[in-house]
Amino acid sequence: MFGIIGIVVILVMVFGGYTIHGGKMGPILEALPFEMIMIGGAAVGAFLVSNDIASVKHTLKDMGKVFKGVAWKQADYRDLLCLLFELIRLARANPIGLEEHIENPHGSSIFSKYPKIQHNHDAVELICDTLRAASMNYDDPHQVEEVVDKRLEATLTHAMHSSHALQSMADALPALGIVAAVLGVIKTMGSLDQPPEILGQMIGSALVGTFLGVFLAYGIMGPFASRVKGVVEEDAHFYQLIREVLIANLHRHPPNICIEVGRQNTPHHVRPTFTDLEEALRGLKQEAA
Repeated sequence: MFGIIGIVVILVMVFGGYTIHGGKMGPILEALPFEMIMIGGAAVGAFLVSNDIASVKHTLKDMGKVFKGVAWKQADYRDLLCLLFELIRLARANPIGLEEHIENPHGSSIFSKYPKIQHNHDAVELICDTLRAASMNYDDPHQVEEVVDKRLEATLTHAMHSSHALQSMADALPALGIVAAVLGVIKTMGSLDQPPEILGQMIGSALVGTFLGVFLAYGIMGPFASRVKGVVEEDAHFYQLIREVLIANLHRHPPNICIEVGRQNTPHHVRPTFTDLEEALRGLKQEAA
C-alpha cells in the first residue's frame, strides 16, 4: 500500500510542480513513447544480459515485495516460538518420537498447527536440519552453530540478488538517458535547416531522454531496490530467530529459556510480549497434558 502511495506522490510532485510552474506536458508526452523504447528497452536488455533466467524470475517475483511488504508479522513470530517450544520439548522427552516430525514435516501434527510456517520451505528445512544435526550428538555445539551461520549467510546473499540487480538497473538508467539524449541531438543536428520552432521541439524531445533516465533511476528503480533490500533484511530476522532458539537448545538450556532467548533477540516491533507468549505456551502445555 505504501509503495503505491509513494509512486503516486512522486508522479504528482514532479509533474504537478512542472505544470504549476508553467511547463507543458505536450512535448514530454509526445517524446515519451520513443524515449521509453530506447531507455527502457536498453535497460531490460542489459538486465537480461547480466542475469540468468532463474535470477530474472527471482527478481520479477521479488518486485512484488515493494507493495506486499514483509512476509512475517508479529503473530508469525509468536507461532514460530510456539512451534520450536513443542519440538524442543518433544526432543528432550522422546527423541525417537521427534524423528517422524522432522523427517516428514508436511505430515507432522505439530507443524500442521502452523500452516504458514509449514508451507515455507526455507524455514522448515532450517528447523529440521538443525534438529537432525542436534540428534547426532555433536561433541561441540559450536560445530552446528557454524554450519547454521554459514547457511543463513548464503541464504541472505541469494535473497539479496534481486536488490542488487534492481540497483544495477538504477545505476545504468541515467547513462542510458544520456545515450537517448545524444541520439536526439544527432537527429537535431541533421535538421539544422528547419525553423527555430521545429529545432526547439527537437532539442526538447532530446532532453526528455536525459530527464527520463534520471527520473526512472532515482524516482522508481532506486527506491524499488532499496525497498526490496529492506524487506529481505527484515524477513531474515525470522530465520535468525530459529537459529537463536535451536543453538540455545544445543547448549542444553531448559526449553523455556531457549524460547525466551529467541523472544528477546526478536526485533522490538515484531516481538511477542512475554505475557502473550506465556499464555500461548501455557495453552500448549495444557493440550499436551
